[in-house]
Amino acid sequence: MVDEASRDVSPWLSDLVCAVSAPTQWWCAPDGGVGNGIEGVWHGDVRVLSSARLTLGGDAVTTIRTAPDGAAGILTTGVARHLNDAFPDATVRVDRRRRVAPCRAREEVTVTSTAPLRARLEVRLGSDLGPMDVVRAGRPTSPVAPTGSGWVRGDVHVDVEGTGSVAVDGDDLVLVWDVDLPGRGSWRGSWELRAQDAAAVVVAPPAPAGWTERVEVASADVRLVRWVQRALADLEGLRMAHADRPDDVFVAAGAPWYLTLFGRDTLWTARLLLPLGWELAASTLRVLAHFQGVRNDPQTAEQPGRILHEVRPATADHGAMSLPPVYFGTVDATSLWVCLLHEAWQRGMPDDQVAELLPTLEAALGWQLAFGEEFLHYVDETGHGLANQGWKDSHDSVQWHDGSLADAPIALCEVQAYAYQAAVAGAELLEHFGRDGSVHREWAAGLRTRFRERFWVGREDGLTPDSFPAIALDGHGRAVDSLTSNTGHLLGTGLLDDDEAAVVAGHLASPGLAGGFGLRTLSSREVGFSPLSYHGGSVWAHDTAIAITGLVRDGFAEQAAPLVDGLLAAAEAFDYRIPELHAGDARDDVPVPVPYPASCRPQAWSSAAAVAIAAAGFPGTALTVR
Repeated sequence: MVDEASRDVSPWLSDLVCAVSAPTQWWCAPDGGVGNGIEGVWHGDVRVLSSARLTLGGDAVTTIRTAPDGAAGILTTGVARHLNDAFPDATVRVDRRRRVAPCRAREEVTVTSTAPLRARLEVRLGSDLGPMDVVRAGRPTSPVAPTGSGWVRGDVHVDVEGTGSVAVDGDDLVLVWDVDLPGRGSWRGSWELRAQDAAAVVVAPPAPAGWTERVEVASADVRLVRWVQRALADLEGLRMAHADRPDDVFVAAGAPWYLTLFGRDTLWTARLLLPLGWELAASTLRVLAHFQGVRNDPQTAEQPGRILHEVRPATADHGAMSLPPVYFGTVDATSLWVCLLHEAWQRGMPDDQVAELLPTLEAALGWQLAFGEEFLHYVDETGHGLANQGWKDSHDSVQWHDGSLADAPIALCEVQAYAYQAAVAGAELLEHFGRDGSVHREWAAGLRTRFRERFWVGREDGLTPDSFPAIALDGHGRAVDSLTSNTGHLLGTGLLDDDEAAVVAGHLASPGLAGGFGLRTLSSREVGFSPLSYHGGSVWAHDTAIAITGLVRDGFAEQAAPLVDGLLAAAEAFDYRIPELHAGDARDDVPVPVPYPASCRPQAWSSAAAVAIAAAGFPGTALTVR
C-alpha cells in the first residue's frame, strides 16, 4: 500500500475560503487557519505568507465560522473558551477580518469580552516564498528566515507592519499585543503585509470597472439575481493587466492557479461579458495581439499568427509536463480572438480601434489557412507540453465510446465551429475596411462541407435523432464516437444547418447530458463516464452557458431551460460563487451538487456564465447596464 503522506499530492480546494484582488489572493481553511496546502497569501505566482497562527492567553481560539466577506474579504469568528468560558455562552469573542488589495493583505483582529479580560494576543507569521507550480504539485517547501520585518528572496520583497510590537523568532515574525479590557469592552489591533515582485508579469488594473454599481438584473428567479451580483464582485477581483501593457485590462482565468493571462479563458470570459460593454473585449484583444506568434518554435508551440495559451514569469514545472513562460499550445484561442473582435465591433467598438488590430486579424486568419488545410488539429511535438489543446485539456478528455483514448493529431469538433465562425466574421471585417475577404469565405464553405461529411456519427442513412457530431477526428481520420458537451459549442456559429442544429439541441436536452446540475461534459451513456472526472462527466458552468446561449440563439429556448435551472440550483448550493466545475451526478441521486475537490474558485468564465445567462433573453429576466 502506498503511504499517501509520502506522496506529492496536489492540494484540494473545495472546503477552503478565498479572497482575491488580482494579482493578490488569500486562502484559508474553514477554521480560518493558514498553514497547510495552498493556504496563505499569494502575490502573483509566489506565496508570500504560508502560515498565520493566532493565540489569545497562550491558546488557540475556537472557530465558529469562516466565510467570504465580499470578493476581497474573509471574516472568521471564534471564541476563547479557555478564558472565562465555563458556560455555553461565550464571554470572549475574537473576530478576524482579512482583506486583500493588489500587493497588500491586511488582518484586523477585534476582541470583545463581557467580563474583565487581561491577556496577551500573539500572531505568528511565516513565509516559504513558495513558487505556484511547486505548491500546486504538493511538493514540499521550506520556511524562509525573516529579514528585519519581512522576507526577501531574489526579486520578491515582503514587509509586515503591525499596531503591536514585531519581533523575529526563528523562522517566524511574531506580533504581540497586551489586551486589557473592562467588562463589556472591546479591543482592536491589526497587521498588514505588503509584497513586491520585480519579476511579476501581471499587475493590478489601473482602475475598477464598477460593475457591481452599474449592472442591474431583474428576474423572477432570485437565484439568478444573487448569482450575477456575486459573480460581478468576483470578476472585479480577477481583473488585472500585463506588466508590458498596464493600461489594457483583462480578466485572469481564476484563483488560485490561474491568476494570469490565458488566451482561451480570457477570450471566452470577455465574450460572455459583452452584454456589459465592448471595452473589456477591446483591451483583451490588444494585450493578446501584443503576444501574437511571429515564428515557428516547437518548444513554445509558437506559430506565425497564433494567439498564446498562457503567460507565466518562469517555466512552470508540472512533473512530466513543463510549460515555458510564454506558451502557445492552444488550438482554439486564435479563432476565438477573431470571433471576439467581430462581436466587439458589432457591440460598438469604434472603427479606429478595430483598424489598429487589422494586422493581427489578418495574421490570425492566415494561421487558420496555413494550419487548417483540412481541419484545425493539434499534437504536442515536445513530449512535455499539453497533450490535449482544446478547452478540455486533460490527458483523457478525448475518449471513444468504449472509454479508450483517441490518438493524436486530434481535430476537435468545436474548434472547427470556432474556425468557421472566425473565417466568416473575419471576412466581413476585412471587407468593411476595404480589404478582400473572399479567400476566407471560400475556406469556410469548404470547412462546412468537410465537417458535414466527416464528423457526424451514425449518418450512413442520413440525419437521424440518433446521430450526433463526434467530439473529434483522431490521428487516423476516424470520428471519435462519444457524445459530449462539445456539441453545444457548435450552435450559433453557422456551421450547422437548421436540421443539424435541431438534432444537437435534442441531445443537449437528453438525460445523458442534461441530467445533472448543468450540462455534463460526457454523456452518462458513455463507458468512460464518471461524475468526478475533470472532463469525463463533470459539469462546467461556462460550458453549460455556452450551450444555453447557442440554444437560445438558434431558437431552442425550451431545451435550454432545464440547463439553466440546473446551473441555478448549483449556484445556490455553492453560495453563488460557482466553482470551475462540479460533479455530474444526476439531480435525482443527490440533493446538492458534489464539489470537485480541486476545483478553482472564483473562476472567470464560471462567473461570466451568470452574466451571459441573464442577458440571454429569457422571459421575465432583464440585464441593464448604466
